[in-house]
Amino acid sequence: MESSSQKIARSPNGDCTLVIMAKAPRPGVVKTRLAQSLPSPAVIELYRCLLNDTMALARSLDGVQVAIMCPASDVEDLSRAAGDAMRVVAQIGNGLAAGLTSVFAHFAAAGRRRIVAFNSDSPHLPASVLQIAFDALASCDLVVGPTHDGGYYLVGAKASHPGLFAGGGMGTTNALEALLEHARALGLSVRFTDPFYDIDVAADLSRLAAELQLAPARAPRTAEWLVEWGRAVAQPGQRGRDT
Repeated sequence: MESSSQKIARSPNGDCTLVIMAKAPRPGVVKTRLAQSLPSPAVIELYRCLLNDTMALARSLDGVQVAIMCPASDVEDLSRAAGDAMRVVAQIGNGLAAGLTSVFAHFAAAGRRRIVAFNSDSPHLPASVLQIAFDALASCDLVVGPTHDGGYYLVGAKASHPGLFAGGGMGTTNALEALLEHARALGLSVRFTDPFYDIDVAADLSRLAAELQLAPARAPRTAEWLVEWGRAVAQPGQRGRDT
């Protein structure tokens, strides 16, 4: 298994599909861990900003087909959010593992040769990381972007592999370890992109705020939200908005 620090041959993007794993922004469904430190309306608006900026990031890659995979109940809401810019596909089954399985089953069957799925709260991810993931698939079966907490923010493959996501998806405990165990059992070659972080708790938001303060254009909608809610982010125990 190799890291992104090793040289990867650049290949055309014509057969590449980038899939955002998303949900409709509803209370009690998205960013539930952040709801412990922020009011529910703020959390919902944050997720909407993260998703919009993540969609903009996805569209910034040249020659890459972009789509959203989501629960069937969310297709209508997310189709309105995405507009005509990208296709929204209903997953088969419930949960993130079912969603990831649906991504590769659906798009591999449609003839797409390199498929990468990533989180809907990743506008801070450098576009170069996504390109590295597609390039890695020219010479391996599976590419994974690990997070610092034992999960992964990105996974890519060239085919559907039944059982690969059994037992959990990106955000579950020990998700990366489980994914790699399944990959070994299936005999898949694996490469990695650089480790990164998700936006799950207030500390993650504080880190993101520091980054976007220096470069707000990376995720402009999220940067605006962070300006409005900055003090609440800096004080995780505060549930109300300071005035």
